[in-house]
Amino acid sequence: MKKLLLVIVVLFASLNIVAGTTSANTQPQGQSISPSEVAFENEFRRLWFDHVLWTSNYITSATTAGAEDQKDVLTRLLKNQEDIGNAIKPVYGEQAGNKLTELLKEHIVLAGKIVDAAKSGNTTLVNQLNKEWYRNADDIAAFLSGANPYLKQEDLKNMLYMHLELVTNDLSASLAKDWNARIVAIDEGVNHIIHMADAISAGVVKQFPDKFKN
Repeated sequence: MKKLLLVIVVLFASLNIVAGTTSANTQPQGQSISPSEVAFENEFRRLWFDHVLWTSNYITSATTAGAEDQKDVLTRLLKNQEDIGNAIKPVYGEQAGNKLTELLKEHIVLAGKIVDAAKSGNTTLVNQLNKEWYRNADDIAAFLSGANPYLKQEDLKNMLYMHLELVTNDLSASLAKDWNARIVAIDEGVNHIIHMADAISAGVVKQFPDKFKN
């Protein structure tokens, strides 16, 4: 499964290059996309792709008996939340970037607790943690929409809820050892997170056009 994820990384890197070179061609005639906009959007997309990649890697480690890399993978996953927060600091400032990191780390910590509860078959605890997980998603949506008038809270909630659903599908398939279903869940998770990342970065560019002119 980890080899599969590494293959996805390579494919994604290739697609990312194509996206950067073709996005300008999809602009309306007479308009162009600046190098700084391409760089920001591609980097933001990569960071959110890493979010799905390392979340899925963590599920693999946490549900595999005797896996020795669980702690290291979790450390890398939590760093990804710092990277996403840092990515918005140039436009929203230090405090906002740190707040986003805080919310995303809570998202990961809750996910880890859900994995443990699901492994032990504690359905009651899973349901309790799920409520907190979705509450955290609401908090992330409220934070992002509050910072950017072009990001609608309801749209963000729907995208974040879908992300949670796809992570849950990944975990459920892993626990059931249904590898075909897990591959589908990972593929869908990657496609969805790219869509979500692009929606957020487009809103940022629209809010701060002067920062992406060159």
